[in-house]
Amino acid sequence: MMSGEDQKADAPATAARRYGRFVGCGLLMGAADVVPGVSGGTIALVLGIYRRLIQGVRSAAQAPLPLIRGDLREARAALESLDLGFLVPLGIGIVVAVGSLAGVIETQLHDNPEEMAGLFFGLVAASIVVSLRLISRPTAVHYGLMAAVGAVLFVALGFQSGPVADPAAIILVGSGALAVCAMILPGISGSFILLMIGMYSAVIGAVSDRDLANIVLVGLGAAIGLALFASALGWVMDRHGEAVTAAMIGLMLGSLRVLWPWPNGVGVISQRHTDVIDGTGLVWPASGELPAPLILAAVAFAVVIGLAKASENLAARDHG
Repeated sequence: MMSGEDQKADAPATAARRYGRFVGCGLLMGAADVVPGVSGGTIALVLGIYRRLIQGVRSAAQAPLPLIRGDLREARAALESLDLGFLVPLGIGIVVAVGSLAGVIETQLHDNPEEMAGLFFGLVAASIVVSLRLISRPTAVHYGLMAAVGAVLFVALGFQSGPVADPAAIILVGSGALAVCAMILPGISGSFILLMIGMYSAVIGAVSDRDLANIVLVGLGAAIGLALFASALGWVMDRHGEAVTAAMIGLMLGSLRVLWPWPNGVGVISQRHTDVIDGTGLVWPASGELPAPLILAAVAFAVVIGLAKASENLAARDHG
């Protein structure tokens, strides 16, 4: 057992390890968020940081309210209470991942759509298994909610719009708000919401091409949507936590439709952002097409289970 002096000496190392863990979580969430069909919220749930994420964003959304009322003392207290040691490194990881991987993932989705879809299918399937553990005693109501939500999303994902060319500023802001709400919900991909409303090519193109004006507009919408939605979701989770978890598992089940690798389940987006996106059909593959997506799905499944276990161990170590 460590003495008080040993614990003080170990504190910086523990803080650095925790900071690095949250940056890593952000990198994984950001990588997921640029893929149609995979949600950063799913990654947060698997890594065991979902509730902290929602509460942190909820607190950040409410922090400016005292300042608006002119209560400087309460505003200072609200800012000091923010979970910045969690939110800042997580945000850094997300921004770095989105900025650096948007072009790479865009290219892979175009060049290897079936293999990428298989990889993401395995990721989400494993996330469902991990998330089931979060419900202490599943009941028929929980399973019914999973099935109902999954069926509704499965049908909804069959609809999508053609790409929107040269969208107006208000459309970019609205798209950012809508997409970010989906990004923090496990199972609903913000990128696929953009795909469904015809805005995926415009947004991913802006990020890939470093179009700062359009990026700022999308970011503004995301900030507004995140502040409003996280507060509502946090309130519901406080009162009906396991029912919300069951609904989220249903969202992940339904999202598997868009990740079915055949034909091109995650869509086809060219480097020039001009190809028609087509990813809602369900077709059984020829035998020769099976191995690569299946192997990648199995690898992704194993990685997610391993990440969940590693995250549990790190969290226990940080609090130990």
